[in-house]
Order: sequence, then C-alpha cells, then structure tokens
Amino acid sequence: MPRPPTQPASPQPSEQPAPSEQPAPSKPSKPSKQPEQPAPSKRASAAPAPNGRTGRPPVTSRAEILTATRRLIDRDGWEKLTIRRLAAELGIGPTTLYHHIRDKEDLLVQLLEHHISQLERPELPADPRDRVIASATALHDALAAWPWAAEVLTTDGFVGLLDESALWMVEGIVSGADEHGCTQEQSVHVFRSIWYYTVGEILVRAHSVRWPSGGEPPVFRETFDAEKVPHLAAVSGRWHELALRDTYRDGLRTFVDGLLAAGAPGARGPGARGPGGGA
Repeated sequence: MPRPPTQPASPQPSEQPAPSEQPAPSKPSKPSKQPEQPAPSKRASAAPAPNGRTGRPPVTSRAEILTATRRLIDRDGWEKLTIRRLAAELGIGPTTLYHHIRDKEDLLVQLLEHHISQLERPELPADPRDRVIASATALHDALAAWPWAAEVLTTDGFVGLLDESALWMVEGIVSGADEHGCTQEQSVHVFRSIWYYTVGEILVRAHSVRWPSGGEPPVFRETFDAEKVPHLAAVSGRWHELALRDTYRDGLRTFVDGLLAAGAPGARGPGARGPGGGA
C-alpha cells in the first residue's frame, strides 16, 4: 500500500532552483531583442519577390522614377527602355508606374524637362540676333550630352509636349526673330530651321562616335575619280580631318544671319509678306 505523502517520491519542490535562480522570469525580456532583426524597411531593399515586387510600399517619388530611368538609358540605351523593365528596376509592378506616367513618351518628356530644369539658365542678350544665337547654342549644349533626347524629339510639334518651364530656349529663338522684324510665320520658320540644323549636328556626331554593333567606322576613301567628281577628288585627302572639326557655332551664326535677313521687313522669305506689309 503506498505510503503517505511523506514518501520521498515527491522531493521535486526541494530540487528545483530557488525562485531567484529560475530562468523563467528572464524570458519576457526577449521582446527587447527583436529590434536586432531586419526591420521591414530594410527588407524592402532585398531581391524582388516574384512578379517583380518587393515588400516596400509603392513608389511615389517622381525623382526616384526619373533616376532609375536615367540609369537604364545610360546602361542599355533609350531604345530598350520599357515600362516593364523600369518597373523591374524599381522593384514594383508596372501598374504602379502608370499612376505617375502615361506611357514611355511621357516618361522621356518628363526626364527631359527635369534635365533642362537642372541646367544653369544664362541671361539672354537684349539684342535679338544675339539672343537667337545664344538660345540655339544653349539648346545644342543641353542636348549634346543627351543625344537620345534629340532622337526622341525628332518630330514636328514636340514643342507642345514640353512644359513652359522647359521652353525658355525655344522662346528665346522665337522672340529674337520676332523682335528682329519677322512675322509669326517667319519666326516659326527660323526656329524650325535652327532646330533641324542643331538636331542633325548632334545625331551625326553621336552616331559617328557610337558606331553600330561596336564595330569600327568605315575608313573614308582617299581617292575619287577626278573626271566624275573633281572637287571631291581634290579634297578627299583632308576630308576626314575636316569633318571632325566642331563648326556648329560658326555655321549657326551664318545660318541665323541668313534666316533673319530673309525675314527682314520687305524680304521675300518663307512666310514673308509682300513689300510694304501687303499680303
């Protein structure tokens, strides 16, 4: 028959550590160690989860979108830029981007506007001719470092795509022509002619430096049939050397002088009125 409760089978209370020695009270302090684990904001920078998403909130910063766009263009070229690739670069879904942009064209226009807003804006000359030249030069220099922007804007009517804050160079050309005495039609013609000249110079130089497929550009031929092209034959030995010279500003001044002269009162240029202001 079992012995009364005095049996040594229950010495457990005496074998347990004293309350001060028990580790149990220290367990509730574990929550204080939790900050050592990666916070949700840190995990957002981890590799994208399936579908190109991460755990962070949707991108709301226009600057972040434009920075990623510039990074992709510099790395792969603007032709390969797509909304899907940009979304993957940012670690978000394409749908999120459409809250900020309409399409690829809108994205590139926003990027160009941002680029122009970062440029130092010079004080344009009061003299109409000098203002046209200074504005055109500023336009050339702004796009020379971004040839892709010139390619994006190689369509008539691009002026209507840009915000007014990015059009000060265009305004400088048109206002200079207008104050020189050109009609509205002539002033637009002056700008479009300068624009074609400027974009052409930028794209030719850009494609000459970046030859397709990474190959070497073709070697300019040194001899021509003098009977068929006597003047080319005479200069062929120096053609490559002369073609490398930067003559944009010299050509611009000559070009502007001719355009403004054609648009002077009484001149018969594109869009010009007859002598005496007649139709």
